[in-house]
Amino acid sequence: MEDVARWFQWLHQATGIRLTIFYDAYDGSRFVQGFFTTLRLSAYCLAGSLVLGATLAWLRGARSGLVRAAVASFVELFRNTPPLVQLYFFYFALGPLLKVGGAPLLGSFGWAVVALTLLESAFAAEIFRAGIEAVPRAMVEAAESLGFSRFQVFAKVVLPLAVRVTMPAMTNNLVNLVKTTTLAYAIAVPELVYMSAQVWSEQVNVPEMMIVLLVCYVAIVGIINEIMQWLERRLRVPGFGQ
Repeated sequence: MEDVARWFQWLHQATGIRLTIFYDAYDGSRFVQGFFTTLRLSAYCLAGSLVLGATLAWLRGARSGLVRAAVASFVELFRNTPPLVQLYFFYFALGPLLKVGGAPLLGSFGWAVVALTLLESAFAAEIFRAGIEAVPRAMVEAAESLGFSRFQVFAKVVLPLAVRVTMPAMTNNLVNLVKTTTLAYAIAVPELVYMSAQVWSEQVNVPEMMIVLLVCYVAIVGIINEIMQWLERRLRVPGFGQ
C-alpha cells in the first residue's frame, strides 16, 4: 500500500492529478466510509424491496377488493412521484413527527432506507406481478388439487416460477436501485457521492473524483449484473420462461 501511495503522490507532482484518496489517510478513510455506506444502503433496500415487493404482488390477487385497491394505490403513488420528493417527504415532513423520548425515530440513513425501499418495492411488485401472470394456470390448479392453501400455492409454486421469469427485469430494477441511492446525498447520508463531495470541495480535484466515482459505480453495477446472470443460469428451468 505504501508503494501505491507513493506512486499517486508522484503522479500528482508530475502531472497535477490529485487523487488524494490513495495517499492521504483522512481523505482515503472518508471515501472508504462512503463506499461501504453505499453498499450497506443498497443491500438493505435490496432485501427490503424484494420481500415487500413479493408481498404486494401476492396481495394484488387478494379476494378483498379493498386490499387490491390499497396495493394498487401504493404502487401508483410511489411509481408516479419523483424519488427525491419522496425522500424529502419522509425526512423533512414525516421525520420530525415521529420521535421517541424527544429524539428522532430515525436518522438520515434510516429514512433513506425507508424511502428507497418503498420506492423500489412498488417497481418490484409490478415485476413480480408480471411473472406471476406468466405462470401457467394448470400449475396453480395442480397445486390446489393437492390441498395446498392459497399462500402455499403462492410460496411454493407460483413465486419460485415467477422469479425465474422476472430475472432480467429484476436485474434492471436492482441496478436502478444502486443508482438511486445517490439521492441520499440530499439528506446528508454519508454515502459515496456525499463523501466524495467533501473530498473535492477541500482538495479542488473535481474531475479526478468524478472519474473515480464513475469507475466505482460501473464496478458495483457490473458485479450485480454478473451475480444476477449467474443466478439466472442456475435457476433456469428448461422449457419454462424461454
